[in-house]
Amino acid sequence: MEPAHLIAFNIALLAAIASPGPSLLFLTRSSMAFGRRAGVAAAAGLAVMAALWTLMALLGLQGLFTVFPWAYVLLKTLGAAYLLYIAWTMWRGADRALADSHAPSGRRMFLQGLLINLGNPKSVIFAAAVLLVIFPPQLSAGDKAVIFLNHLAVELAVQPLLAVLLSTGPVRRRYLAAKPVLDRIAAAVLGALGLRLLLQR
Repeated sequence: MEPAHLIAFNIALLAAIASPGPSLLFLTRSSMAFGRRAGVAAAAGLAVMAALWTLMALLGLQGLFTVFPWAYVLLKTLGAAYLLYIAWTMWRGADRALADSHAPSGRRMFLQGLLINLGNPKSVIFAAAVLLVIFPPQLSAGDKAVIFLNHLAVELAVQPLLAVLLSTGPVRRRYLAAKPVLDRIAAAVLGALGLRLLLQR
């Protein structure tokens, strides 16, 4: 494995982090609604699970999904159900005013971030595809450890930075002024992503 492989991998990671999807939407809404602490905790949960999906791809989980397709369907169904649940609670609470005293704990936000990314088993297939394209076919245990730790480091650097940027005063004030509309839009998008995950093969 060469440094150029890791550079190419990191470019793919940055593109994946910035691409629209459940994790970016969840991070954006969490940071704007509940502030920096909650946003950073959510970012950490998203980051850890994203890196763990890469580790599972390196260890051959995609092959397990091929042998036992029901495991993939089960995980995908549970993930879609969780996204639909988050969308429903967001829609239901769209008209409620937020107070800092009612912000979720950092632990809860971390767990929600973890579950958002855990509920997307396509991440392991994406990771496996990226790994196949970028890295040489024979990777040592040391190479795999470096790839995993590199992924974790990139995620833990970028995701919390996004959370901090999204939780700044002007951004939060604009969000809070338009909260009912923005929460319903976010809920509709999350619900659509959940349905898409549920219905896609």
